[in-house]
Amino acid sequence: MKKKIIITLVVIILLVLLFPIRNQLKDGGTIEYKSLVYKISKVKRLTIEEKEEEDKKIKEYEQGIIIEILGFEIYNNVK
Repeated sequence: MKKKIIITLVVIILLVLLFPIRNQLKDGGTIEYKSLVYKISKVKRLTIEEKEEEDKKIKEYEQGIIIEILGFEIYNNVK
């Protein structure tokens, strides 16, 4: 009986720790998936610099993925 209760509690705790919450930022389209253990950010934001092509100003985007586990950045390919 105690074994079933312990297994159920462990499963519930793992679900709480690993289930992400989606958050969309208003910086150009960045989406964050956050849980208590990790954070994954799909980055798409406007940069400060602008390109000029044939009398048009074009704003560039920074795009990439950032992965953090326990607050430490593991992967970052944002350009």
